[in-house]
Amino acid sequence: MLKGFTVPKSPFGQAALNPPPPWHYSSDVVGVTFWTDPEATAATLPSGLSPDPKSNGHAVMMFLDWQFTAQNDEFLDPARYQYREAFVLLDAMYGDTPVMWCPYIYVDNDAALARGWTQGFPKKLGSIFQTRTFAAASRAAAPIEPGGRFGASLSAHGERLAEACITLRKPVENGLSLLTRPTVLLRYFPRLAAGHQDKPAVNELAMSITDNLTVAEAWVGDAELRLPEVHGEELHALAPKRIESGFRYSLSYSVTDLKILEDYTRK
Repeated sequence: MLKGFTVPKSPFGQAALNPPPPWHYSSDVVGVTFWTDPEATAATLPSGLSPDPKSNGHAVMMFLDWQFTAQNDEFLDPARYQYREAFVLLDAMYGDTPVMWCPYIYVDNDAALARGWTQGFPKKLGSIFQTRTFAAASRAAAPIEPGGRFGASLSAHGERLAEACITLRKPVENGLSLLTRPTVLLRYFPRLAAGHQDKPAVNELAMSITDNLTVAEAWVGDAELRLPEVHGEELHALAPKRIESGFRYSLSYSVTDLKILEDYTRK
């Protein structure tokens, strides 16, 4: 019997892109909260979600430098399990529950791509970078202090899709206050067989579940964000109308489950 949590299934299960959960994540995050065109954000929402009447047009763009492990010290294989990511989250409502919706996300690692599709993140390949900080003091170390500056960028197919610059101003006493809404995703896997291409094999609205969510060394400050128009992409439709703030923090959590909110597969 072939083994493996994800494809490729194989005799020993070692070729699979990912081991089975629990999955554990640690990251440094640089991001920008901003306001964009409410009609543009509403246009991205799938069935089951509606605009938030109190904050329609509110969004956050995040750039992350991740390290991953499951149960076998996968973090000791950094070539496979370190990766970088960038995504945008939009305020929305699921019934009476305020949520965030992820319409676009980019990653530079195939294992992370497969995990994302399993969860419902619509991941595409991209090239993502952010300024790093280091313990040894230096002009190049990007200190976490008032006036500290961090840059971030996203490119795909040879074109720049996003660039940000954050200037730290003050620490945040409760870092979890920056993450107040759960993220909702669309798990969608189409069929290729003729006559069934309009009937996806999986079409589920799901809510991401994060265990042991921790935020450390959270800072907020001023920010700049540019989302230029690029052929073949639609991220630029969410370009900022007004910047709210920038932030930087370290993040960790575990994934063991997923909550299915709606199953449209057979509807």
